[in-house]
Amino acid sequence: MENLLFSFGSIKLEWHSVLLSFLLAFILSTAVATVYEKTFQGLSWSRGLLHSMILGSMICCLLMIAIGDNVARGIGIVGSLAVIRFRTNLRDPRDLIFLFAAFGVGVASGVQSYDAAIIGCIVFCVIAYAMHHSPFGTQRPHDGLIRFQASSGAATSELIVSIMGRIPRHFALVTMRSIAQGEQVEYAYQVKLAKPDDGIRLIRELEAVEGLRGLTYMNQQTTVEV
Repeated sequence: MENLLFSFGSIKLEWHSVLLSFLLAFILSTAVATVYEKTFQGLSWSRGLLHSMILGSMICCLLMIAIGDNVARGIGIVGSLAVIRFRTNLRDPRDLIFLFAAFGVGVASGVQSYDAAIIGCIVFCVIAYAMHHSPFGTQRPHDGLIRFQASSGAATSELIVSIMGRIPRHFALVTMRSIAQGEQVEYAYQVKLAKPDDGIRLIRELEAVEGLRGLTYMNQQTTVEV
């Protein structure tokens, strides 16, 4: 078994080198898939996407080992792959980037560029984690839309405006309409909160207003995917 060699083009690879390439591709692509899982923020979860990252990395590794430095084999494999049509639609460009990252470590492992595969995987995962926990790219954090009905009258209106001026960092009146034959007024405010906990404070103080009912707060953070 020690003398068993795999010949690909003009490059000869020992069996344990081939096994090491597949093992490294599996480990690194699993690390990329794990980072994707930990930093995922949407609601449309796809278990198949994680499996595709790992299995796709293994396939890329296999193809690079099979091609070696043989141009004819490379052309033949590319021609055969052209027959396959990939019609899966990815909702988030970030999913495509993680797929490329997993395939990239598979290609690097297949050509036995182990240093590039390991260092590239580590750098990619660290940067992905850092961007996940940083506010970079978020222009409107902690935005929300709040709706409620309150008794008509100048005193109630002034109290509501006072609460809105103290807790939210910014607020804007979206709609205000009279209901219940003028006895109630329905309000809708767009609010921008300085901290996520301010939403709870805002709801508690508004609930204390006499005659206020139907209080609804809708979170509109841009990181939430519906």
